[in-house]
Amino acid sequence: MAKRLIWSTNAQNDRIEIFEYWNNRNKSKIYSRKLNEIFREHIEIILRYPDIGLPTDIENVRSRTVRDYQIIYLIRDVSIIILAIWDSRQDPEKLKTNF
Repeated sequence: MAKRLIWSTNAQNDRIEIFEYWNNRNKSKIYSRKLNEIFREHIEIILRYPDIGLPTDIENVRSRTVRDYQIIYLIRDVSIIILAIWDSRQDPEKLKTNF
């Protein structure tokens, strides 16, 4: 059964920062739109198959790799909460401060 999707404020901000970075770097929104579509497709898969992501050290939190990014999410009874979209090329210590 598909679950309801909830975006944390942190994940929403991550997504905005990622798209702004690519918009500024490429001077175009084309890549950001493609990346957003890729994120959307993978999130739909997560909603249908929540256990598809790799388990983390935190109970019920999993991570799904999408290109250079990690979609980090929490599985609840009736919902999936997107906690962060992490650019895996960053310092992993920075991610620890997000939780």
